Amino acid sequence: MSKPLFALVTAGLAAVAAVAGLAGVAGAKPWWAARGVESNDGDYLDPNVAFRVTAGVEDRVIEVRWVIADGYYLYRQKIEIQAESPDLALSAPRLPPGSIKVDPYFGTQEIYKQQVQASVPYSRTDAGAHPLAIKVTYQGCADAGLCYPPISKVLMPRRPMPSADGSASSANALAYRWERVAILGGVLAFLLAGLLLRKGRTLDLPAA
Repeated sequence: MSKPLFALVTAGLAAVAAVAGLAGVAGAKPWWAARGVESNDGDYLDPNVAFRVTAGVEDRVIEVRWVIADGYYLYRQKIEIQAESPDLALSAPRLPPGSIKVDPYFGTQEIYKQQVQASVPYSRTDAGAHPLAIKVTYQGCADAGLCYPPISKVLMPRRPMPSADGSASSANALAYRWERVAILGGVLAFLLAGLLLRKGRTLDLPAA
């Protein structure tokens, strides 16, 4: 092979390798998929930790709450709540006003920090024959500059509504516990009555 041809082939291979290297970088897994790998951009939280979401039901209203870690925020305009159950009809979510932020990518946006709760009135057409399920979609960023892709989750709203730390509110939790105690007491009373009735029966023995 002549020297000019060899040089041309070498340059071509180098160009292919450079393109492959760029493709490898472009196709690299995002940080949240590389578990246990230290991030060069800083120690960003897993999105499930940065934005904890729960849902509950109170008085024909579904309440969806996000608890947002310090140094992170959610976009108001990126929050969507849709019906997942076939019989479920949702009204438009009611959200409080957020803080104004001029975003370099999305322009002027309303954002939420610390926590936010959306209220969604609902109706059902089958009297609750299907499990109550909703689909929530949201997107947020870290103050340090990292923006997460949109996140979608299917939630089964609980009764009573969890509080900000994920537990039920004290009043609702107490009512819920008493309701469970009443149900358990009724079951125990039914079993006890059956045992007493069985014990009080006389056995009809055949005559000798």
